Amino acid sequence: MAASLFIPDLTAKPQTDDQVFQAGDLITHILEQIGVEYIYGIPGGAIEPLYNAMARSSRRGGLRAVVSRHETGSVFMANGYAQQTGKLGVCCATTGPGATNLITGLADAYENHVPILAITAQTALPTFGRGAFQESSCTGIDTVGMFQYCTRYNSLVSHVDQLPHKLVAAIMTAYQNPMGPVHLSIPRDVLAQPAQFPSKSFNLAKLLRRASATDVQAIQELYDEVTAARKIVIVVGGECGEAVSAILKIADIFNAAIITTPHGKGLIRADHPRNFGVLGFAGHESARQVLENPDVDLVIAVETNFSEWASCGWDEKTLLNDRLVHVDSVEENLTRSPMARHHVTGDVLSTFERLLELCQADNKLKAINVTASFPTQKTSFTLNDEDKYYSDATPIKPQRLMHDLNRLFPANTRFFADTGNSMAWAIHYLQPKDRRAKSRGRISGLFRTALEFSSMGWAIGASIGAAMGCNKGPVVCITGDGSFLMNGSELTVAVAERLPVIFVILNDSALGMVKHGQRLSGAEQVAYEIPKIDYSAIAKAVGADGYVIESPSDFDNIDIQSICSGPGPTVLDVRIDPEEVPPMQMRINTLNGGTNNPLYRGHPCNR
Repeated sequence: MAASLFIPDLTAKPQTDDQVFQAGDLITHILEQIGVEYIYGIPGGAIEPLYNAMARSSRRGGLRAVVSRHETGSVFMANGYAQQTGKLGVCCATTGPGATNLITGLADAYENHVPILAITAQTALPTFGRGAFQESSCTGIDTVGMFQYCTRYNSLVSHVDQLPHKLVAAIMTAYQNPMGPVHLSIPRDVLAQPAQFPSKSFNLAKLLRRASATDVQAIQELYDEVTAARKIVIVVGGECGEAVSAILKIADIFNAAIITTPHGKGLIRADHPRNFGVLGFAGHESARQVLENPDVDLVIAVETNFSEWASCGWDEKTLLNDRLVHVDSVEENLTRSPMARHHVTGDVLSTFERLLELCQADNKLKAINVTASFPTQKTSFTLNDEDKYYSDATPIKPQRLMHDLNRLFPANTRFFADTGNSMAWAIHYLQPKDRRAKSRGRISGLFRTALEFSSMGWAIGASIGAAMGCNKGPVVCITGDGSFLMNGSELTVAVAERLPVIFVILNDSALGMVKHGQRLSGAEQVAYEIPKIDYSAIAKAVGADGYVIESPSDFDNIDIQSICSGPGPTVLDVRIDPEEVPPMQMRINTLNGGTNNPLYRGHPCNR
């Protein structure tokens, strides 16, 4: 069964309302064909022909330009849009600093395998090497050279006849495994040249459907491993969305325990009786205890890259050892588990559906001894400092804030957690009521974060892009005051687009992860302070609603249903207790020498 990717089947050539059909029109027509609705970016002289084409597209009901406040924010918006819809995220920038401002966002998308097309401009070809304004050609500040390190396809279009092939090649590459960002750099004069729509019709949407290949022999070997095991733990990674139902059925058959990586957190209900919590950064003691059980003889990790934060800092005792079977659609991920006893490569949904078929066909399966397997739980997994999760103290405990977000917002809320303390508190304490959402054919978790590259402010842009791509349920951005000061200007995009995104700012007047990290590691306490700022006042100044939250009772003054339905965004300026230490000890351990570090031993997240 093929993994689903919703892209409309549009093969007819659209008509432009102008006599001249330019290269920019060719770009917008092909993007329309694959269902792209928005291009996020900031205009400029060199990329003006593309914006002219977008204006023509918008007039005929096609795609539309969305103006970000910084080019990095435009990539983050395209990122959130792509993750929530399964469509291609598209961003653009003018030459010079416009292009270089995209790099951080594209690097983040590269690490997290998000399909994004970035289009940047160059000055006109005859000006190359002559010191033109904002020149970024190979003889100036070589942006194409820079982009090679954070994209999976990267090319300069030096002639209009190259554009159809290179554009299609870039889009197709964005969806290949591993998915990721691609980049085309196009000189201004090329963008403005007359172009021909391809004479032969083609269905690019159909060509973008991802393969569902499976390794029959490897699945049979996996079945042999599963039926021979005494105790099984399944580790669910972030890209398991479509396969979760099949994975849960396998877990029921073999009484297996389930834990998730931080990326996979939103795919399993917090109160699911087989869910023992999150393993890795800001994870749960119950998840670690499951893996430390000496009777566990099989650990099946699915769709995880085994990065530092998804592997407890590459912990060989609990995870990366010969009990491991690694199932993944991305062969690149498998290079990080050479100690595994078995690799299964291929489409994960098809793999687990085939595994279920083998189970159903095996009449002897009922006789397998599963009495020693994991019993289901009557309550959810264990939390650190659970008393603070219910505390009425002022300033509000961040643990209690996560409890109130769980309590106040509807089950289908999409949560985006930003880098920093926000991410740590959310991974450990936020417990989405529902587990998954289906948006235009794509199944994704209701909790998202960007762990590997961990760009501050990612969640601010991503939540806006997600809200534009799918209006089925509220979108909540959990961010810190440091991240908001870095990328909070994108709030005005949500105002302009009338998006009911709720921005929850954890306000402790500090770069919190830096502050607590310095304390935990014994470093100098320096360069972490932020001035006391009223973010609700900033929100009101730019046309959003804003509230100050100093205690749990302050939530009683907010009509949650109203702010979820909009129109327009809301900022909740939450004054959290600045002395509460987030669950980040695993990170400190990695920075300070692993298990030999005295700070590592004794903490419940690290035992």
